Amino acid sequence: MATTQLSLQILRPLPAAGQTCGRQSYSFQSRNSAIRTRRNMKWVLRLSLVDQNQPQSQSTGVDVKQLVDFLYDDLPHLFDDQGIDRTAYDELVKFRDPITKHDSISGYLFNIALLKNLFRPQFFLHWVKQTGTYEITTRWTMVMKFMLFPWKPELVFTGTSIMGINPQTGKFNSHSDFWDSIENNNYFSLEGLWNVVKQLRIYKTPDLETPKYQILKRTANYEVRKYSPFIVVETNGDKLSGSSGFNDVTGYIFGKNSTMEKLPMTTPVFTQANDAGLSKVSIQVVLPLEKDLSSLPNPNQETVSIRKVEGGIAAVDKFSGKPDEAIVCQKEKALRSCLVEDGLKPKMGCLLARYNDPGRTWRFIMVWHCSKLF
Repeated sequence: MATTQLSLQILRPLPAAGQTCGRQSYSFQSRNSAIRTRRNMKWVLRLSLVDQNQPQSQSTGVDVKQLVDFLYDDLPHLFDDQGIDRTAYDELVKFRDPITKHDSISGYLFNIALLKNLFRPQFFLHWVKQTGTYEITTRWTMVMKFMLFPWKPELVFTGTSIMGINPQTGKFNSHSDFWDSIENNNYFSLEGLWNVVKQLRIYKTPDLETPKYQILKRTANYEVRKYSPFIVVETNGDKLSGSSGFNDVTGYIFGKNSTMEKLPMTTPVFTQANDAGLSKVSIQVVLPLEKDLSSLPNPNQETVSIRKVEGGIAAVDKFSGKPDEAIVCQKEKALRSCLVEDGLKPKMGCLLARYNDPGRTWRFIMVWHCSKLF
């Protein structure tokens, strides 16, 4: 089955308890969410104070700044052939995430090797900072494909890792992962296991080129993505769930342009509304990513235009089924409500992304396209 997305544009984050607003921080935590989290994880309070009261450890003999710099260099190798430097960890380092635990560096490295063989993981490190006298926190995204299933489902996890430092050895003696998508991060978390199982569902999107993005945060209700710029051909549509204008924009790709050049088909097909009533709609097809505005032919029709989308931050809700206008509007309201609750201020309008022909789509993703937050 294919997938569809809906996105909202965000003006700025609202003040939020537990939020760290560093240069590369992507922690969008609401006041209510912070209160719930504080009940289970006492370290949240320390995270919220890190910028105002940066802990100092010069007198302890442990160079924490050097360890921060080390993690920036070392963690990107978590799943590649080089691997992490095991000499930076105590032999009895304690590793915990919601569904896994190990009490030695050998067990920790075994877990990494198992993930490499089963999931082909990609690890993206967003930031590293000191959050206690003997504590460092990292924020990351991990994307994995489960290779044993024929449809190779993609699993996405984002979160933070709290890494404890042994003051006697200056090495890491603990590593605890906390996922953004669940509340109960204690081992063994049934909520965490169910979060994994849900991502193993059967789905399929066309094997076509699509705009590039990185997932910054995956919550229980939506994803926060950072999109790279891309170019679309667009014309007027009738409604978010409609297909009016589809033949005009695909006609441009199939050669109805000034040079009769045929361009490869891409995904998704976008319908976008920029007004509060979701009534002023355009329909768009993404053009091949290697193209730029100067290399593209002009449209033959005056009602068709080419435009560069600058990219930015988008909050995305995925859902299944053939959408009608009532479903799209319902999803839009639910996503907007979640963003506001989590301390974000979404802009007007939304963007519906469909990964099949608009007249035949049975599974789709709703995405709120967001402006840059930082």
